[in-house]
Amino acid sequence: MTARLADRLSAARQRRFVGRAAELALWQSALETSHPSFQLIYIYGPGGVGKTTLLGEFSRLCQEAGVHAHWLDTRQIEPAPEPFLQALRRSLDVIGDAPVAEALLQGRHVLLIDGYDRLEPIDTWLRESFLPELPEAVLIAAAGQGPLSPAWRADPGWQALTRVIPLRNLSPEEGRIFLTNQGLPEAQWPTVLEFTHGHPLALSLVADVNRQRPGQAFQPEDTLDVIRVLLERFIQKVPGPAHRAALEACSLVRTLTEGLLATMLGTVDAHDLFTWLRDLSFIESGPDGLMPHDLTRETLGRDLRWRHPDWYKELHRRARQDYIARIHSSTGAAQQQALFDLIYLHRDNAVVRPMFAWGSASSLRAEPYSQADHAAVVALVGQHEGAAAAEWVSFWLERQPAGACVVRDSEDAVVGALLGVDLGSATPADRGADPATAAAWRHLERHAPLRGGETATCYRTWLARDSYQAVSAVQSLLFVVAVRHYLTTPQLAYHFFACAQPDLWATVFAYADLARLPEADFTIDGRRFGVFGHDWRLRPPTAWLTLLAERETAPMAVAPTVEAPTAPLLVLSADDFAQAVRAALRDSTAPDLLRGNPLLRSRLVLGRCWPASDELARSRALADLLRSTAETLLASPRDTRLYRALEATYFGSTITQEQAAERLDLPFSTYRRHLKAGVARLTEWLWQQELGAA
Repeated sequence: MTARLADRLSAARQRRFVGRAAELALWQSALETSHPSFQLIYIYGPGGVGKTTLLGEFSRLCQEAGVHAHWLDTRQIEPAPEPFLQALRRSLDVIGDAPVAEALLQGRHVLLIDGYDRLEPIDTWLRESFLPELPEAVLIAAAGQGPLSPAWRADPGWQALTRVIPLRNLSPEEGRIFLTNQGLPEAQWPTVLEFTHGHPLALSLVADVNRQRPGQAFQPEDTLDVIRVLLERFIQKVPGPAHRAALEACSLVRTLTEGLLATMLGTVDAHDLFTWLRDLSFIESGPDGLMPHDLTRETLGRDLRWRHPDWYKELHRRARQDYIARIHSSTGAAQQQALFDLIYLHRDNAVVRPMFAWGSASSLRAEPYSQADHAAVVALVGQHEGAAAAEWVSFWLERQPAGACVVRDSEDAVVGALLGVDLGSATPADRGADPATAAAWRHLERHAPLRGGETATCYRTWLARDSYQAVSAVQSLLFVVAVRHYLTTPQLAYHFFACAQPDLWATVFAYADLARLPEADFTIDGRRFGVFGHDWRLRPPTAWLTLLAERETAPMAVAPTVEAPTAPLLVLSADDFAQAVRAALRDSTAPDLLRGNPLLRSRLVLGRCWPASDELARSRALADLLRSTAETLLASPRDTRLYRALEATYFGSTITQEQAAERLDLPFSTYRRHLKAGVARLTEWLWQQELGAA
């Protein structure tokens, strides 16, 4: 017998079919019994996930079992009762208008309905009239992008006789089998699986790209055709521009609430758009809001970033502002969640992406350390860092328990810990005894000494029970806890962060503006710990968030290094600072004369200049700062007279104070009083900026 082309096609399809073992077993069991536990199996999932392919396998199993399978492709059927019946009659070879139920009495039959969503106009007719009249032996398998309507679930009869299967992507192991069958080089598997998340259509498209470009490594950003095809499958019908914008917003954030959607789209009422999103097959609803399936998120995000980079950045900006506002207005778990959401905006950056666990950490929670946790924390440190390190952790837990936190899992077990030491409040003896805190304090004393009221934190220990300091959900949560400390601790001047493998974390820490500080490294039990740090007086939290915002949407492959200022920092006392301000005011109209002023080496000025800026550039920055700060006095009518005295004396062309008083038409004593008050107000504002309080 001559082989048919259809047989070869079927064999090729079967060779490419991977996974779905549970679904196939369920269908096979139904074919093997005369009274299966269900009459209808309904499969749903996003476009390209393999619904049609699975129905094809169902059809093959029917053929092997001698069961008549009738395929109904809804793309070719008008969604009305009579066209549907005519399509089924053609499949059954029924002539004229004969009832289809009679034709289904002979032998065993299966109806396979692909694209059930398109039959929505006759859903009620199918559920209440047509399907109940079929012989009991008929099995129905239907597939659609969305779940069945609520009426199916509300009907006790159909509820008992229906099996609903949400079809997911292939598992990593199934994905590897698929790629093996397609001949894709093993070296490319990690990149392909990360991009596709096991989505069958995406895997097939990548395999096609590999066949077209043999020997060329797969790069998602270079395969716009793949992204275009995936978008067509995911977004077959978008009602309008507002709906597309809602999809784009949803793809960029961790979870989307109705309020956040309104903020990102700049509208007061986003209810209808949010409801539309929630009903899409590739959007999942969770306790925190809406989340697109992983590949949908990747595809929409990459397309938007390539197609409309300005809108991509604007959506990021609006989401970021929402999160920062939540961070400042909340505490506890809500604040922690807002920080997670803020960090999530960085996931597309090539530097940050591999260094953070982006999956769900809902089973974990960070809590303040308590005395009951002492033995568990010390045991964790001893397990990973040795007895000497464990003793130092115990030492600080007894002296500064408020500086520690623990991470618990769903069973309340301690699975991680973070210990921060307040260097300023520690006694000199305690601080000098521990190699970690002694090295950090020496660095502070030499480069950035603390002033009255300022604090510095040394994160000398952080670890996860099972993975130590590798990338994990625990590590990511500990980093969030640390960031919360940075943003909410009053007068935090400096912090140190110690790592057992500093080279592993160097790039992402540089991205976060943490400088590598070899002078602060320390050794315990023969293991050297590398230390990173950040001076919050040089780049306070507001400026730090601005810097990260600039890097957030930049697809950098390598993070910038944290450059040390060319000029050494000078930590001035309040009196020396005030004297330097008065000297700078006298020379403010001639930047050349400002050279040598101590303020040029203050954090106030260095924080406003590039690290390699020369003295003249810093002089100009100081002159601009003096004038702009003085101009803030104009915001109050009562203080305008103070600004006028400063302007006439220091920012104009007046030579003497007598001439300034005459120009202002003021008695000299009144002018002097206004000038003195203006200088004092200006100095105080600048001092607060120097301390990082303004």
